[in-house]
Amino acid sequence: MKGTNLGEFEEIVLLTIAALLSDAYSVNIVDEISEVTGRKTKLGVVHAVLKRLEDKGLITSELGEPTKERGGRRKRFFTISKAGKVALMKAKEQRDRLWGKIPEMVFQGIR
Repeated sequence: MKGTNLGEFEEIVLLTIAALLSDAYSVNIVDEISEVTGRKTKLGVVHAVLKRLEDKGLITSELGEPTKERGGRRKRFFTISKAGKVALMKAKEQRDRLWGKIPEMVFQGIR
């Protein structure tokens, strides 16, 4: 059924929000994803995923205080919701079960 599982990039964005805690705003999310994954990520793509995750109830957002550095504009900060945490745990459990089924010989000679 469509919409019941996280897409790969949705999962990466959710994990990043969870890792950044109270410092999870769009530019920081893009920077963290690029640093950790080595993927060049566009801000517009992250904004679209953030909107989708919020519409699904997996994250919430609120505006911070205006800052001089941003010309008086406010940052939107994102927080993972309980439903988002459950979705991440489900994705991790599924991956762990699949990894556990792979025979060791599959990766022999790789490391």
